[in-house]
Amino acid sequence: MDKQSVIQFFDGLAAGWDADLVRSDAVIGAILDNADVTEGKHVLDVACGTGVLIPDYLKRGAASVTGIDISPEMARIAREKFPQTQVRILCGDVEETRFDRLFDCVVVYNAFPHFPEPERLIRRLAGLLVPGGTLTVAHGMSREKINAHHAGTASRVSVGLMEAEKLADIFGRYLSVTKMVSDDRMYQVAGRKQA
Repeated sequence: MDKQSVIQFFDGLAAGWDADLVRSDAVIGAILDNADVTEGKHVLDVACGTGVLIPDYLKRGAASVTGIDISPEMARIAREKFPQTQVRILCGDVEETRFDRLFDCVVVYNAFPHFPEPERLIRRLAGLLVPGGTLTVAHGMSREKINAHHAGTASRVSVGLMEAEKLADIFGRYLSVTKMVSDDRMYQVAGRKQA
């Protein structure tokens, strides 16, 4: 899986992304609770797409939201949707982008299988946290459903979603695991950076 294929794939989906969105507010609420997204936090949304979670961060009183996506079309749409001064949308590869700050919360939502080297990503994102900050990788459906969904046209831009226990092992090398959920409603691993 190469970066250019990922960019082309998601650029092609960007225009219809919001119309095709399926979400459960209860699941999103649980994910963001486990991710410690609360008032006054500075949030980095990795592979933010069209900004599907940005309204949720703002409702929770986030001090700032930085979204980053490798797809220029996804980033463009997110920028148009969220002109607020506390929202910044970047187009780029999170593993190569230099940020001007560390974050309280780093969230990877519905995107993790599109990163070909999971441990490299987790190491990088853990390094973008303030002491005491939380990293979360989450999906708004079960691991089985995600993998079945990605078995179709997305198979060329997905490495599959690993078992939560395996991801928790990777998290444990860089963070203290605070949550691990893998059931028929959702998938999430969260970890806190030691102070």
